[in-house]
Amino acid sequence: MFAPLQNDTFLRACLRQATDYTPVWLMRQAGRYLPEYRASRAKAGSFMGLATSPDYATEVTLQPLERYPLDAAILFSDILTVPDAMGLGLSFALGEGPRFATPVRDEAAVAKLEVPDMDKLRYVFDAVTSIRKALNGRVPLIGFSGSPWTLACYMVEGAGSDDYRLVKTMLYQRPDLMHKMLAINADAVAAYLNAQIEAGAQAVMLFDSWGGVLADAAFQTFSLAYTQRVLKQLKRTHEGVTIPRLVFTKGGGLWLEQMAKLDCEVLGLDWTVNLAQARERVGARMALQGNLDPNVLFANPAQIEAEVAAVLESFGTPHTNLASSGPTHIFNLGHGISQHTPPESVEVLVRAVHAYSRRMRTGMPH
Repeated sequence: MFAPLQNDTFLRACLRQATDYTPVWLMRQAGRYLPEYRASRAKAGSFMGLATSPDYATEVTLQPLERYPLDAAILFSDILTVPDAMGLGLSFALGEGPRFATPVRDEAAVAKLEVPDMDKLRYVFDAVTSIRKALNGRVPLIGFSGSPWTLACYMVEGAGSDDYRLVKTMLYQRPDLMHKMLAINADAVAAYLNAQIEAGAQAVMLFDSWGGVLADAAFQTFSLAYTQRVLKQLKRTHEGVTIPRLVFTKGGGLWLEQMAKLDCEVLGLDWTVNLAQARERVGARMALQGNLDPNVLFANPAQIEAEVAAVLESFGTPHTNLASSGPTHIFNLGHGISQHTPPESVEVLVRAVHAYSRRMRTGMPH
C-alpha cells in the first residue's frame, strides 16, 4: 500500500542503530513560520479547517519537506483532538490558543467522560494515510498525541493557563477525580495512537507539554504513571516493523532517571538539559532527542551553525558500529519552533546538523 522507505535515518536513530549523520526534524515544523502554511490556513478558513481536512493536513505536513532536507515528517494535527472527540467543544480563534466550550471541573463532568469512539477521529487517521502516501517513502511519518496530564490541564482549565490553578486545585482537593480523568485520557490516547499506527504512522510521540508545571511527587503520580499506562498499551510493531515510541516532557529534565524507566525508545529533552549529562543519566536504554533553544533561530547564520555544533558536541561521540546498538541522538529543538522564525534560518540549521554530524563520524577536523 505504501512506497518503500528511502531515508530511514530517523527510525534507525530511534532504535539506537548507527547512522551516517544525525537526523533532524523540528517540533511544529509544519506551521505558522512558513508563508505557504499561512496561505493554506487562509484557504481552509481556520486552524480546525486545516486539521480536520485530510487534504489540507497532507498539504501542510509536506510543506517543510519541500523546503528543507528534514529526516521525518510529523502529522499535522492538534494535541486536543481527543478531548474534542469527548464532546468538550474545541475552538481556535486566530491569534489565540485553543478553548473548550465545556471544561471538566466537577464530579458530574468527570462522570460523563469516556474513551471516545475512534470513528469521531477518522479525519486524523485518514490524514495519516493520505500523508504517508504523499510522502511516497521520502521520510518516515511520526504520529502524536498530548499526554494524559497535558490533556487534563486543557480539559479542566478550558484553555491554556498561566498558573494551572483550576487543574491543580482538582489534583490536590479531589485526587480521586483527577485519577479517574487521567485513566480515561490514557486509555483514549493509547487507542488513538494505535489507530494512527494502523493508518500508517511509523513512529508515535507523546507530548507532555505541561508535565514540568507539577511538583516533584505530583509529576510521578499524575503525569509519569499515566504516560506509562499509555506506553504499555501501544503496538510495538505493525506489519512486522518496529514502531518507535517517543516521549517529550517540557521541564522534565529534573526527572530523567525516572523517565529512563519508561517503556519507550526515545526521550525528548528541552533546552535546559545538558545532553552529555542526560546521556549519562538515562544510560544505554534510550535514544535522546533535542534540544536547541528555538530562539537560536533568530541569530545570524554563523551563530546558528555554532550553536548546532555545540548541541552535537554536547551529546558527544556518535555511535558508528553497524553491528551493535549504542547511544544515538536525534536533533530537534527544545520546544516547538516559534511562529516568528525566519524560514531561511531553518535551512541553515538543517544543513549544519547534517554537515557537522557527518564530519564528527568521519573524524574530520571540525
